[in-house]
Amino acid sequence: MSLTVGDRVPQAEFFIMTPEGRKKLPSSEVFNGKKIVLFGVPGAFTGTCHKLHVPSYLLNLDQIKAKGVDTVACLAVNDADVMHAWSKQTGADGKILFLADGNGDFTRAMGLERDFSAGGMGKRSARYSMIVENGVIKKMNIEDKPGVNVSGGDTILEQL
Repeated sequence: MSLTVGDRVPQAEFFIMTPEGRKKLPSSEVFNGKKIVLFGVPGAFTGTCHKLHVPSYLLNLDQIKAKGVDTVACLAVNDADVMHAWSKQTGADGKILFLADGNGDFTRAMGLERDFSAGGMGKRSARYSMIVENGVIKKMNIEDKPGVNVSGGDTILEQL
């Protein structure tokens, strides 16, 4: 069962790339004392994630931030190098925080791990979005069918 509105996000460590190299980033640094929009995707560079999901946030980024959001973050069960390369490829580098949940610890603790082994991807994140205020989930949108139907930037903008 996945966490839902009113629950606190779990403690975990993400990895990000900085000019100095790979850095651990505790979830507490991402969420505590901030208003965050986080969207999770099954994989960097995958079709829907790359062509629809990230662009939906880039398109709405200024309006989302204007609603008081401190950070928009994208999470995938990929390594920090892949996430960094993907942020550059999408044009989102420096605009959206790309969080590598390489071992899937955060994803599993959220109850959002999915098995994409049939497609050769292994255990990954479900496609979702959420609004988190000071570590508490305020809105949660989990996709229940393929595509970006309820977890895109336009949905989050309406919910803010």
